[in-house]
Amino acid sequence: MIDLSIEKYYSSHSCMPIIDVRSPGEYDKGHIPGAFNIPLFSDEERAHVGTIYKQKGQDKAIELGYTYVNPKLQWFLDESLKFAPTKNVVVHCWRGGMRSHAFAEHLEKNGFPEVKVISKGYKAFRNFVLAAFDCQVDLKVIGGYTGSGKTHILHSLKDLGCQTIDLEGCACHKGSAFGSIGEKTQPTVEQFENNLFDHWRKLEFNRPVYIEDESHNIGAVKMPINLYNKIRTAKVYFLDLPKEDRARALVQDYAAIDDEKLKISILKITRRLGGLVTNEAIEALNNKDYFKVAMLALNYYDKAYMRGVLSRDSSKTFYLKLPDSNPHKNALFIKDEIEGSTINKPLIY
Repeated sequence: MIDLSIEKYYSSHSCMPIIDVRSPGEYDKGHIPGAFNIPLFSDEERAHVGTIYKQKGQDKAIELGYTYVNPKLQWFLDESLKFAPTKNVVVHCWRGGMRSHAFAEHLEKNGFPEVKVISKGYKAFRNFVLAAFDCQVDLKVIGGYTGSGKTHILHSLKDLGCQTIDLEGCACHKGSAFGSIGEKTQPTVEQFENNLFDHWRKLEFNRPVYIEDESHNIGAVKMPINLYNKIRTAKVYFLDLPKEDRARALVQDYAAIDDEKLKISILKITRRLGGLVTNEAIEALNNKDYFKVAMLALNYYDKAYMRGVLSRDSSKTFYLKLPDSNPHKNALFIKDEIEGSTINKPLIY
């Protein structure tokens, strides 16, 4: 058994299966992307061991731990073989302590030839994740009013071989009161950061990285503050499409998915829309007039986004008038404009 730093794991061992032996609750809160959970203790067992540790000391806690672990010894081996059929594996717990070392020793005693333990465990991984966003990177921030197709353009830029980070994809949220519609359940804040890091670590930082202009909060999750500050201080390329085109794009993305969720989302911004406009939007929704709903919502979102733009350094905000609403054509246009350095006029209002 060899202790392995998290830095060395990512530099030379990340192809090896990794087993997280923490409890299911710990794993669900946040885990290394790709790690398999084989819990040494259930959540209830872990809580009981912790209570005994506080009340009766370490020896009694260890004794109780063995009573929980011993009946599962064969199950640990069977599960480990599912995830690591070659019997070469990396193991970790919270701080690289007793849980991971006991599990690793059990694997070694039962024929696993190469077992490594993450030194300082998941805690070291978390510190590594948050520090990763401090590195220098050439961010190309794509901004623009709601409905400009920024996420679709990012996907097309990726197809063109550009490096991209899809914050909304990682967050499972489109970043507005309507952002959860049609999306999976959001990860925890911690897991969002872990998933984002898993994309971030694969970037080549000597090349541009395209990313969408986002608020610090994306639904219920928050962007790492060091990454958010980079976005706020980078140049932003403002995409300009007519409001009608943007409303049609929103209809395509949201209409007929779930009218009840649309209604709930409209009601969430009642104070910002105003009572009369909210009632008008609900009536339009009841009549299946999704275009009108989108146009009314954009009246609010356009003002809100512009407040964010005006809080930036105006010399770093550049205007891009898009030829049409086709994301592939727009991606080609944006790549040529930005990487060709033909943009030289800041956006002025």
